[in-house]
Parts: sequence; C-alpha cells; structure tokens
Amino acid sequence: MKHRMDDEPAPQALTPGERYVKPRIKKQLDKAARDAALADIDPDRKIVAQLKSDEDDSVLGPLLNLPVGSTIQQLAEIVNQLLQNEDPLPYAFFVDSKELSSTIHEDIIVNQGKSSEEMITITYRPQAVFKVRTVTRCSSSLNGHTEAVLIVSFSPDGSMLATGSGDTTIRIWDLNTETPRHTLQGHTNWVQMLAWSPDAKMLTSGSMDKTIRIWNPKTGKAMGDALKSHTQLITGLAWEPLHLNAQCNRFASSSKDQSIKIWNAITRQVIITMTSHTAPVTCIKWGGSGLLYSASRDKTVRVWDSKDGKLVRVLEGHGHWVNSLAVSSEFLVRTGGWDHTSKKFADAEEAHQAAVERYNTNKGIGPERLASCSDDFTIFLWTPETSKKPIARMTGHMQLVNHISFSPDGRTLASASFDKSVKLWDGFTGKFIDTLRGHVGAVYQVTFSSDSRQVLSGSRDSTLKVWDLKTRKLKMDLPGHADEVFSVDWSPGGDKVASGGKDRVVKM
Repeated sequence: MKHRMDDEPAPQALTPGERYVKPRIKKQLDKAARDAALADIDPDRKIVAQLKSDEDDSVLGPLLNLPVGSTIQQLAEIVNQLLQNEDPLPYAFFVDSKELSSTIHEDIIVNQGKSSEEMITITYRPQAVFKVRTVTRCSSSLNGHTEAVLIVSFSPDGSMLATGSGDTTIRIWDLNTETPRHTLQGHTNWVQMLAWSPDAKMLTSGSMDKTIRIWNPKTGKAMGDALKSHTQLITGLAWEPLHLNAQCNRFASSSKDQSIKIWNAITRQVIITMTSHTAPVTCIKWGGSGLLYSASRDKTVRVWDSKDGKLVRVLEGHGHWVNSLAVSSEFLVRTGGWDHTSKKFADAEEAHQAAVERYNTNKGIGPERLASCSDDFTIFLWTPETSKKPIARMTGHMQLVNHISFSPDGRTLASASFDKSVKLWDGFTGKFIDTLRGHVGAVYQVTFSSDSRQVLSGSRDSTLKVWDLKTRKLKMDLPGHADEVFSVDWSPGGDKVASGGKDRVVKM
C-alpha cells in the first residue's frame, strides 16, 4: 500500500464539483496563479483542462483547474508527477495540433481565441532528453573535389563523412581533424549514391557508370572489383538494418534499368532481382520491419519482402514520377545500435543486440509509415505493412516535391519543393502543420537534427537554413557556398552538419 508523505495533508472533504489535486501539484498550480498575477492576468481565472498522451490518446490524471498563467515548464512538472517519473523528462504540449510556447493565457486564450469556459484538451509529447545545439557557423571548407559534390553522408557512428562527386571520386573525411582521410578512385562517371553499412565497416557507392563498388572506409581500399549487374545508372542503395541482420552483409540497389537487386556484400553476388516496375526506379528504402520500398517514374511505389523478393503491395495514387521516399524508422535503421552518446561496442554481437533493443524501444506504436513525394506536387502517407490505401494525400506545394524526410522520432515529416518552400506535416496523420519560407530558389533536400527539434534545408539559392520546429521560424541562415547546394546531412550525434554542391566544396 502506498503511504502518504508526512508533509502531505490528508485529503479534505470536497464540496460537490470540486476536484482533489495532490498537494505537490497544487503547489505548482498556486505558483502559476502567482505568476499570472505578476503578469497582470487575473490570477483567479482558470481553465478546465484534460491532459492526454500523444502516443496512444490515453487520458492522464483527473480534470485539472489550471491557472491561465501556467507555463509549459509547470505543465511538464505536473505531467512528470502524474506519471511518477523518477527522472523528469522534457515534454512538448499541443492544443489542436498547435504547440504551446509560453503560457496558457497567451497560447490558448489570446492566440487561439479559446474561452476559459470550455474544457481544453492538452496533448503532451515526450521529447529527446538530449538537445542538439544550433549549427551557427562553418567550421571548415573542405577542398579537394574537382567537380560538383553530389552527395554527403555521415557514417552511422558519426565518426566519418563520405562525399561523392562529379569528378568520379569518393572522399572519406576525418571528423576530428576535418581533413581528408582517403580518396576512393575506381568509378568512371559521376558518383551520385552512397550508403554506409549499419556497422560502419563498409561503404557502397553507385555511379552513372552503371556499377556499384564496395569500400573499406578505414583503409580506403576497394573490396574487390566493381559490381556489374545493372545495365543503366544506379539510382539507389540501401543496407539491411542491423537489428534484422547481425552479419551486416546484405544491401539493395536500384537502377534506371527498372530493376532492384539484393546483394551479398561478402560473396559480392546478386541474391535476388526484382523486376516489376515499368519505368526507371528513382529511390529505395529498407524498412525496419523487413520490407523493401521502391519508388519509380511509373508513378507507383512497390513494397517487397526482403527475404524472398516477393512483391507484397503496389501503392498507387501519384499522377507523375515518384521522386523520393521516407520511412518513419529511418533514423533507427541508419544508426543501428549507436545513439547520441557514441558508445563503442566490443564486438558485432553486442552491436546487434544494442540495435535490436534500440529499435524495439524507439520504433513507437503502430505499423511503420512510409511517405512518398512526386512531380505531381503531392505527398502520400502510407502504412504499407497493413494496407495499400494511403492514410493521407498531402497537397499544398505549388511545384514538384523533390525530397522528404521523417524526424528521428517519426512524429514530423518535412518536404522540400521546387516552389522554394519547406512544409511540415504530422507524421501520423499527414495533417499540414506549417510552411517554412525563406529560400529564394528550389529546395533540394531536408534533414532533421537527431533530437527532432530542428530541420535543415539546402537550396539552389546557395544557402542552408536551420529551422526551429517549436516556433516554426528560421533559426540560422548558413550562407557560404558559391553555388547551388545539392546535398545536406546532419550527423547522427547532432554535433555536425555537412553540405556539398556545385561549387565543389564540402562545408562542415
């Protein structure tokens, strides 16, 4: 039986209509009333609010009489106490999908025009315990490539950066010294695709020369000759997630030749070839549940079983080429067992176990979600494990949508468009959240910080921009490139951003 703390008085008899509130929570409410008085808000004015979980819509605690001066910090303390969290967690709060940023009075009554007479449902959402600092300056301009930098990609453990270029080479950069570690030569045409194995021990590259190469990033040496099975340029590379395969030996490739192939990286053989697209494949993703997703210029997204290559579903709805895919579990799949602490693992089995635990802890409830974007200006949100019907068709962009990305927590989706804007959408419902305007040229790519609090965009206008998800405002403008920015990436640990573009320079 749970005993009352000595300093907690026994519950008093309540008059009809009164609600019993724990003394410690009452202390928070009293403090909010005092703060309201100081701010010239009637301290006696209260609203009736119900707290509700964003994750499963469950109601938390009784109805609360909250002073209108209550801040989000005070709401967080109340949630932590009601959940009996030993270590207090940070929370974000929402009313009708709009995030609260100051007080109930300002956010709900003034800004949203709600009446203090109505019952308000306040949704709470846990946030990452760690916080990624805002990127503020360019720490290095890394010269070396002699043609445009087409892709930049951090390793899953955040220790290395790989860049692919129109000069046919790949460079591996040391992130501690911000200097080139290796130049990888072998391709005979542009290198547009890079993908790290989830244990960071191999790097695959795909080129316009129709070949794939596997490299040892530590030594900078090629692991055998080029893989020549596709008959046209390579359009996508994706590795099987570490939590599904401890050996880290399978990856998939897609090509303009309309096919998708699954390879064994050790034997260097094609295991499965999948052919059912009727136009070039533009993008592939390997999902956390074992499904492989492919997008194509045939206007469809296809869902495959990665074990045997069988076609599971065809997702139809787009009216033009499908350009890009995003998976809700993508960050977990990409980073495997590593988190923001950059822990080192003793062996492959320990890394695999960490990846399994991390995936199971963080994948969230419900089936994996997939988003697709198209030249038809739209985005679709799907749950391909369970249905070929979309959850939502998202409209609003005025030109083609080039790229989409899920936040690491899977709750937000960002889209980059040739209409010069970035749009934010609810990652579960597809509901429109906001438009981020500021770029003066087409936006090519978007990516999130590992704490899901910031989004980074790269544009034809030669700038990168960092946006704050809470305020939905521009947080930092990062000029410096002399020409279009083709590729951006945020390191898994959140401490570095890399960009590459037409000016041949990699910026960090």
